[in-house]
Amino acid sequence: MQDTHVDIRPVNGYIFITLKRIPEMSIPIRCVIFDMDGTLTRTNELIFASFNHVAAKYLGATMTPPEIIGLFGPPEEDGLAKLVGEKHAVAAMDDLCEFYRENHRAMARLHAGIEEVLSFLREKQIRQAVFTGKGRRTTAITLDAFKLRSYFDLIVSGTDVTHHKPHPEGICRVLSTLGVQAEEALMVGDSLADIRASRGAGVRIASVVWDSYDRERVMRENSEILFHTVEDMLVWLRAYTN
Repeated sequence: MQDTHVDIRPVNGYIFITLKRIPEMSIPIRCVIFDMDGTLTRTNELIFASFNHVAAKYLGATMTPPEIIGLFGPPEEDGLAKLVGEKHAVAAMDDLCEFYRENHRAMARLHAGIEEVLSFLREKQIRQAVFTGKGRRTTAITLDAFKLRSYFDLIVSGTDVTHHKPHPEGICRVLSTLGVQAEEALMVGDSLADIRASRGAGVRIASVVWDSYDRERVMRENSEILFHTVEDMLVWLRAYTN
């Protein structure tokens, strides 16, 4: 039988009380794999600003968020090579990382409640990993700034794989390195690429839309689990793992 919890939300002066079903899992979770940007961290604004810093310097141009998102998939180095050309790509990456680091404190945040989620999973001795499309350098800046490294057994960045999201290579690397079966893992991410990578690897997907830049399309994908808030995810984890 599925567990339930009561969701109480104020909307336009009214109090709505909803009895929610918490999805039941037949196989216990031994590993949770997290995406980073838009999932653990509120870093999209910083990413857009970093790319525009480079675009302004090398092209005298400003890019829209959809134009920058169109460069996502491979890590920043590859996107910058397309943007400014191979000749300037290394210098442009250095510029992007410098801007990203210097503006991290002002423009990036860890989503409220995420540390509680990570601490809870650690207490339950559930393995944790990161699989992000961002490159190794910006991944390291964010992990260090928020002091997150100690929570994770493995970090897989876009630099560490040959085939990028939505290819499942990164998830498969986590599974093989940590000795976890696909059916024992849960991927948590905010994008269509996370959904497709999860399905390709045969792992369960929990889509999150608290900071997704592609919220509507993610919600239309009918993921096995969908969380609107970090609090909802923590409630589900507590109900399912206890």
